[in-house]
Amino acid sequence: MFQRLFYPVAPRNEYYGAPGPWPEAFRSVLDPVVALTWAAAHTRTIRLGVSVLIMPFYQPLVLAKQLATLDVMAGGRLDVGVGIGWSLDEFEATGAPADRRGARANEFLEVLRAAWGDDPVEFAGEFYRIPRSYVRPKPVQRPRPRLLVGGYSEPVLRRAATLADGYTGGNIPLADLAGVVARVQAAARAAGRDPAQFPIVCRGSFRLTDAPLGPDRRTLSGSVEEIRDDIRRYADAGVSELFLDPNFQPGGAELRSVLRQLDALAPKT
Repeated sequence: MFQRLFYPVAPRNEYYGAPGPWPEAFRSVLDPVVALTWAAAHTRTIRLGVSVLIMPFYQPLVLAKQLATLDVMAGGRLDVGVGIGWSLDEFEATGAPADRRGARANEFLEVLRAAWGDDPVEFAGEFYRIPRSYVRPKPVQRPRPRLLVGGYSEPVLRRAATLADGYTGGNIPLADLAGVVARVQAAARAAGRDPAQFPIVCRGSFRLTDAPLGPDRRTLSGSVEEIRDDIRRYADAGVSELFLDPNFQPGGAELRSVLRQLDALAPKT
């Protein structure tokens, strides 16, 4: 899942450099924490995650409590992806300061880690404070749910390597993937982490077609064989996990169509 608060009629900034309105998939987006809580109650084994929650929208201790509760309700199946966001309209609507987002994000992650760590918890930073306290319940997963950081700048990669458990990226084209993987692994190495053990998780928009689309097709679009070949290429490039995102399909993510596509792409035993 991803997070959007609204769809501005006249956005003040571009969507990752693309001029014009935001993608149609952003017109109606469920709240990810509420939606994952519903999913937790209706499933038993699948992993649950979001890529990404926008940190400036939240107070970190409140979010830590929500996510710990969700991990308890899910029996320890939660992955947490976070980012700093990019929409000036959403920052203004939530009262989130758009300045020094990197410094605030670093401290935000420290609060999450502290709140999910051993009691008593105490934190004193420039932006956030927790008095010496017992913060419970703790997440089922110890020391915490897997914490992934999304984004593409060098400070983001350093943040992922020093304060989180892995990196998450959205819809990275195969042509750009080797460079992104190399940068993530370099950041992990600089932080004293083993790059081979540092997760790189990607979200991939996909569209299954009945007939092959050929060599000029968009990555993760085409026949079952073409999409499976793309998935292998992501793995070969160093991606640890790839999750398929149907939200950006032409005409929207119609449930029956999505379920049919996922069933066709699932490994056959």
